[in-house]
Amino acid sequence: MADRLTKLAKNLRKQTTDTEQVLWKYLRAKRMYGFKFKRQQPIGKYIVAFVCFERKIIIELDGGQHTQPEQIRKDRERDRWFEQQGYEVLRYWDNEVLKNTREVLEVIWEKCLKHPPLNPLPSREGK
Repeated sequence: MADRLTKLAKNLRKQTTDTEQVLWKYLRAKRMYGFKFKRQQPIGKYIVAFVCFERKIIIELDGGQHTQPEQIRKDRERDRWFEQQGYEVLRYWDNEVLKNTREVLEVIWEKCLKHPPLNPLPSREGK
C-alpha cells in the first residue's frame, strides 16, 4: 500500500491545482521563515496536501466537493486520525487561499511558531 500511495503522491505533485500552486510558492524551499514543508506527502493511509513534519502541521485545501455530506464525514475521520498521531490539521477553502493569501499565511506561520520542534537541539547552558 505504501508503494501505491507514493506513486499516487508523485502523480498529484505533477497535477497541482491553482490553489496549491499559490500556496506552494510561499511554503516551498523554507520560504515560510525557515520551516520546511513538503507537498502531496503520504502519511499513514492518506496523502496530505502540505505538511511540516518538524512542527507536525498539515495543511489541506478544500474545493467544492468537500461540501458533500459523505466527503465532510471522510474529512472529519481523516482529521481525527491525524490529530491522534499528534498533527494539527489546518483546512482552507480554495477561494479563501486565493482571496486572502496573506491572512492564511499568517495563521500558518503563527501555528508553526506555537508548535515546538520535534527534535530540539540540546541546551548548551553550563558549558
